[in-house]
Amino acid sequence: MSNLWDLSHIQPQPNSVLDGDTLSAMFWNAVAQRGDTVWLREKHLGIWRSLSWRQTGAAVREIAGGLMSLGFAAGDTASILSNTVIEWVLADLAILSCGGVSNGIYPTDAASQVHYLCEDSRTRVLFVEDDEQLDKALEVREHLPLLRQIVVFDMKGLRDLDDEGVIGLEALRQLGREYNAAHPDELDRRVAACRPEDLAILVYTSGTTGKPKGAMHTHAGLVYTVRGYNTLISRTEADECMCFLPLCHIAERMGGQYFSLYTGAKLNFVENPDTVPENVREIAPTVFTAVPRVWEKFYSGVMIALKEGTWLQQAVYGWGIGIGHQIAERVMAGQPVSGALKAKFTLARWLALDNVRKLIGIHKARFLVTGAAPISPELVKWYLALGVPMLEVWGMTETCGASTGVPVDRIKPGSIGPAASFNEVRLDPDTGEIQVKGPNLFAGYLNLPEQTAETFTADGWLRTGDVGTVDADGFFRITDRMKDIIITAGGKNITPSELENELKFSPYITDAVVIGDKLPYLTVIIMIDQENVEKYAQDHDVPFSNYASLTRAPEVQELIQGVIDDVNKKFARVEQIKKFFLLDTQLSAEDEELTPTMKLKRKLVQTKYAPQIEAMYRG
Repeated sequence: MSNLWDLSHIQPQPNSVLDGDTLSAMFWNAVAQRGDTVWLREKHLGIWRSLSWRQTGAAVREIAGGLMSLGFAAGDTASILSNTVIEWVLADLAILSCGGVSNGIYPTDAASQVHYLCEDSRTRVLFVEDDEQLDKALEVREHLPLLRQIVVFDMKGLRDLDDEGVIGLEALRQLGREYNAAHPDELDRRVAACRPEDLAILVYTSGTTGKPKGAMHTHAGLVYTVRGYNTLISRTEADECMCFLPLCHIAERMGGQYFSLYTGAKLNFVENPDTVPENVREIAPTVFTAVPRVWEKFYSGVMIALKEGTWLQQAVYGWGIGIGHQIAERVMAGQPVSGALKAKFTLARWLALDNVRKLIGIHKARFLVTGAAPISPELVKWYLALGVPMLEVWGMTETCGASTGVPVDRIKPGSIGPAASFNEVRLDPDTGEIQVKGPNLFAGYLNLPEQTAETFTADGWLRTGDVGTVDADGFFRITDRMKDIIITAGGKNITPSELENELKFSPYITDAVVIGDKLPYLTVIIMIDQENVEKYAQDHDVPFSNYASLTRAPEVQELIQGVIDDVNKKFARVEQIKKFFLLDTQLSAEDEELTPTMKLKRKLVQTKYAPQIEAMYRG
């Protein structure tokens, strides 16, 4: 178990742990080096199944053989339309081993989006998870003349399908076994022929300001960055990790799959997105990377459970977390922790804090990692007070993931840390924009040379679009997106993310979008936490029939107003929120208002709910 005053066990590892100058070479070196050691674990129908490196290699070899039997050539693109499952990883590594280009598609994308992404990437083979995803592919197949074959991971419900253009994964593996028997050296030749400068993967941006753009990453950039990650965030073969975020997003692709490929850490796949809370308690990861939405949900769950506890349990927790905060403050200030305080913290953990950690599933975690969106500094401090360091990283698709990271021995909540050792980071002196330079940068946007050129400065720095500051220690802080900064009608510059983070710290608020650009005062659109607000309503005898009626209940409106009032006390009068609107539709990843990482899309929300926003400014 981690102790806040002993950080030696989580220091970065600068030495290379696996050879290979392409991802495919690195993978096959890992198979040879790690053999029968378990790498991948997945829970299916209540039972955990494991794949060793050798078994993973055998499966990848068969899938790769199947692809080659279909005429899949080096440089061809294959896309994967699936949730985060083991088969996603197997298909991805097989594509790369063939010398192909691997592209991920979000399982929540509509058929029209699948069409655009396959057409833009010139997809030859499309892997889909099941019949639901297959339906999307079949709907647009006739408009994709380059698409040769669709491969289905799970053929359940498709036994009667008679379509030459569709094949099950097991049937593809059988083709692969036959092809490999007839051409035993072909896959090894393909792997050896792959060059570091070759295109390896496409990662499409969310497309909130137009059609998605395919960010191109080469083998060289990916290998360079994944080696650099271990100098930023330590990971070893002894670590247990969770794989549950979308693998087509750069965060899970790099920080999950490829980083674990490099370090040998075990990858545990959850049953489905809804079972994450249960699965994390089973897996008890030693290293846990997630987006702020997940950390906020865990915190909310603890707060709600605490309210149901006895007065004694509440008192003991209050004392224990207070001791934890005392230690956290000393650690953050670089001050020594006395023996007496250590003893109190040991007692606090025994009485209360260890139970909280077990409730979440972080009782074995050496540290936590948060990224992909801003997080409340108070939330970082809370996890620190539990005794688990939380490290914030920052980056984007175009930087191949993390470009900065908070060092474990210098945690500064609210900061994204200094530049990682593998790249340079600077502020534009005129705009305050954060800019990045290094071998980890992407190779440009597919088919979009003009937009690629616009993304870089004349001297080769990537324009990130994030505005920030840097302190005397070189620690950067994101203040907002350049396009999101609010200038009120009175000329006051407002950073909406600061207010939004404070609001999201409440267990009753899942997300918030602050409005006020060129307007007389600030308002906010809020998405409530359904589970916690429903619990509040039930405990306080608030009548409601559905989600919409819950958001309209006067008692719920008063509850949220109370949260806003508390947040307003922390800000100057011109920065305070005057009115709010609760979204009355229960949103999921399938809804256009949410990004794949479950954040509200600011511009889309402002456009879609324009009448409600206008109503908050009438009179």
